[in-house]
Amino acid sequence: MKQINFKLFLLLLAVFNSIQLFPDDRETVTAVPANDFLNTIGVNSAIYARGENMAKTIECCKYIGARWVRGTSSPTDSIIKFYNTSGIKVSCGVGSGNSTLNFNLSNFINNVKKVAASGALLAIEGANEPNNWAIRYNDKIGGGKAVNGVPPDWLPIAKLQRDIYESAKAAPELKDYPVWSISANGAQVNNVGLQFLTIPEDNNTLEMPAGTHYADYANCHNYFVHNNPYTDNQTWRAADPGTGASPVDGLYVNYGLTWNKKQVGYSLEELLTLPRVTTETGVAINVITDYYQGLMYVSTYLAQFKRGWSYTSMYILRDRTDETGNQTFGFFDPKYNPRPAATYLHNLTTVIADNESAAAADLKELTYSISPSRPATVHELLLQKKNGTLMLIVWGEKYISPAPAPTSIEVKFDEPVGVVNVYNVLVGTEPVQSYTDVTSIPLDMLNYPYILEINPVAASLKNPNINRMQAYPNPVDDVLYLSSACKLKKAALFDLTGKCVLQAETAIDNKSIHVEGLPKGSYILKLTDEDNQTENFKIIKK
Repeated sequence: MKQINFKLFLLLLAVFNSIQLFPDDRETVTAVPANDFLNTIGVNSAIYARGENMAKTIECCKYIGARWVRGTSSPTDSIIKFYNTSGIKVSCGVGSGNSTLNFNLSNFINNVKKVAASGALLAIEGANEPNNWAIRYNDKIGGGKAVNGVPPDWLPIAKLQRDIYESAKAAPELKDYPVWSISANGAQVNNVGLQFLTIPEDNNTLEMPAGTHYADYANCHNYFVHNNPYTDNQTWRAADPGTGASPVDGLYVNYGLTWNKKQVGYSLEELLTLPRVTTETGVAINVITDYYQGLMYVSTYLAQFKRGWSYTSMYILRDRTDETGNQTFGFFDPKYNPRPAATYLHNLTTVIADNESAAAADLKELTYSISPSRPATVHELLLQKKNGTLMLIVWGEKYISPAPAPTSIEVKFDEPVGVVNVYNVLVGTEPVQSYTDVTSIPLDMLNYPYILEINPVAASLKNPNINRMQAYPNPVDDVLYLSSACKLKKAALFDLTGKCVLQAETAIDNKSIHVEGLPKGSYILKLTDEDNQTENFKIIKK
């Protein structure tokens, strides 16, 4: 056996190590206007009815940054007043059905025309979940539940949606507004073609002819929580336009292969580019905690936009007070107190606030990568403000319970960038860290978004007192997460008498401390970093 030349071996090893066998995920991305993303953010609200107060509705919408509300077409005076006061548009829908009274299409179209004339109209929506609420149209009952074993007839639903579309497109005042389909159309029993926006020529729909136009946009209620309230990538999967395990009522099971009768609709390739909106999604805090609800509401808007949904409306702005049961979906409780979801979304929309979209020719490119080996639960969205500022939003979707430790990643740039201000939407609307002339940004990723504001203007110089350290969420339930520009050396928690109730040396490698065993109340958190710099925070334990 020949002896290996040791020097040659070292040389070959050095060459081998220099070869990047597994290249990073570097990509060059063109930004999309921040204003375009903000315009997609909607919320369900009765605005002025069902125990809601219009002035408070406007205040709450403004706080979270909602640009539109999913509503009805009447009373038109109230809708117009709402828009004139707030500037927030409304989608006018048929709403939940009534099996006793005929739906009056003429009145509906006339009301929508009035809303459009005021500038308040966003879109026209078909019937809401006719599988749950039957609707009477032209003296025929459509949808609803089976009666004495006889399945419901969906032909009246199809004819109403067809007539809404034709009436809207025939009206000069409405022809340029989009028509959204019914929701939960995957429940159709007889094949009336509601799995299509327009029934194609080669489709074997049984009771409606090819060429029937139903809508300009598909409409889903793709709720991200179904059986398991805590799974990774929940909102990302719910936004999947293909077959990707959406928890319930996703695009595929309504427009690809209907979930009730397996009627064939669009191909997977066609679904990827199908115009689509979400008019309901959300989760109640008796299913998950309000902290996780907040995380998932923010990531839903981000995931939906990233994966091609034109509009997303969360159910619901404020808890309903006129219904019993599972009604704790709200950004706000019945007394209009904000839940974490409202605070986190407020922070996000405040940091990226913009009111005009940059022209396509002005949109910039950014080359970056996420390493080491991008985790499957990490996603990003590159936005650009009208003034040219880039906003790279990076968020995690580790939702399994109990929460794991954060994953340390780096966002690496192809070349040095001037100033990067880093925001954490759980913390607030001021930067938690600032960097100058860097090629990488370290982030501890878990299930919350960071915003990397990339701006040639040294915005941080205008605010030199950016905190070196942060603690969140605050108020806190169980786990308090820590963030620091330098390595943390010590964390100590004191009650208001000055007694140390919890202490961690060299924290703090996982950047978190568990406080679930502490009584509710106020505490002082003292953080010390490796440079012996200290900062104090008032912490509220819920």
